[in-house]
Amino acid sequence: MTISDAISPLSTSGLQAISTRQGTAAPHGLPDVENSIEFRLGPERTPVQSMHRAHGFVAKVLPALLAGAPNANVVEDATLAVLTELVDVTARHRASIDLSGRISYDGDHVLITVGEMDQPLPEAEEEPGLFLVRRLTDEIGQYRGDEAGHVIWASVPVRSKAQSPK
Repeated sequence: MTISDAISPLSTSGLQAISTRQGTAAPHGLPDVENSIEFRLGPERTPVQSMHRAHGFVAKVLPALLAGAPNANVVEDATLAVLTELVDVTARHRASIDLSGRISYDGDHVLITVGEMDQPLPEAEEEPGLFLVRRLTDEIGQYRGDEAGHVIWASVPVRSKAQSPK
């Protein structure tokens, strides 16, 4: 599932979230589907608009991605909280024209990737939202992206008793 600025995240009637549970086959006639959500936001979006658009779109399709996950509601809340913070930091330090993100689920973790920033990941003291990200994830890191920026990634664990972001 992908969103771009060409499609409003508030009117996704033409979009369908397709996810497959681990170990199941894709419906007949469809290729194997990866358990992921992708989005791309253009340069005309402010950091606040980017946060709202990414959060709004992902919130609509994330339940389908996490269907059957233990503590799915808690994991969903944690994923959305982490996504919002990573989009905020990345949008304010954007290195590329578009801001892109990907949320994938492998049964044990939700991996959130947002890029690209024009600097390495700042310390939580500089970006206080990263304190929340560090509390809700088991790992956070970065790598060099395709457009010479830094891509941030974070792994939200799927546990029977996950922490709530609140």
